Amino acid sequence: MKFRREELESVLPEGLPMGMLKEFGDSMRDALLIRQSFLDLRDNFRRVVDPTLQTNAKGLKARKQVVLDGPVGCGKSIALAMLVHWARDEGWLVLYVPKGREWTHGGFFYKNPKTGLWDTPVQAANVLQDFLKYNKDHLQKLPCKNFIPILLGEGAGVGWMKGADVVQIPEDYTLLDLVQVGLNSTHAAVGVVVRLREELSLVKDVPVLIAVDQYNSWFTFSEYEEPLTVRSCRPIHARELASVNAFRSMIHDNMMVGAFSHSTAVGKLRKDLPDVPADARVNFPRYSVDEAAAVCHYYLRQRLIQREAFTEESWKKIYYLSNGNGAEMRWLVPFMR
Repeated sequence: MKFRREELESVLPEGLPMGMLKEFGDSMRDALLIRQSFLDLRDNFRRVVDPTLQTNAKGLKARKQVVLDGPVGCGKSIALAMLVHWARDEGWLVLYVPKGREWTHGGFFYKNPKTGLWDTPVQAANVLQDFLKYNKDHLQKLPCKNFIPILLGEGAGVGWMKGADVVQIPEDYTLLDLVQVGLNSTHAAVGVVVRLREELSLVKDVPVLIAVDQYNSWFTFSEYEEPLTVRSCRPIHARELASVNAFRSMIHDNMMVGAFSHSTAVGKLRKDLPDVPADARVNFPRYSVDEAAAVCHYYLRQRLIQREAFTEESWKKIYYLSNGNGAEMRWLVPFMR
């Protein structure tokens, strides 16, 4: 399927996956293969929103929470980005996190004595900025439903706010106003991100989807450490970060999809993850033979392969050599002789 880069970047302003950009660059065309595995993922969430479609779904149960797992380069991140693209075209409110690892690395971190969790105000402000880029029109139409004052934390590099412990949320505030509170005050950024998660669970006027890439980064240690003695530190787990703690759990009734990224060196996680339903994990497949055939003929048209060297036997050799890995196939096809 052919895309326009400008249109893609406008619908996914948070950033395109590296695998998608590599595919566009190597093939010299902004096009992607629409895979059956992606269509199954899309149809799953269509059935969640419209239960009448269940009758035509061969008895498949729609899952509100999905975790995409699979080997490196099998297309998880691209499928997640395409799902976000489709959902936004359908008018859904989508919080898209293309780089979940950034929630646990970099910036400032402070222990908040009021919550017992660690605040990361720089990352929280980035989350709010990214959420606002595409969803501004939706947010200004959705009223806040939780008016409990938001606790203030330590600001990024500026310490605590003097003379104030909370920020009030007026009853006429919309979600856009709530996000602006976090953007205007570094002390409120983390509290607003946590409150935003609560507000998203209360939205009924429009379908809401939370999509997180590099989701496995939230089940291991962050790069932050807590000093214990002069000579020792304790690594801080991702679940101890307030922002991650608010969004990581899938034990709820909201639509959420996370994609593992095995290129982030997180390591292998156990099968039964905490705060994730037992049936949520889905293995995303490599290319089938038919998909590999379609991709190889596409690369032939794009002149990545010499026409005189292209035969059914030669592309099948590459398919079996790469074990159906899309990234490896794209790297190998120019060597077809």
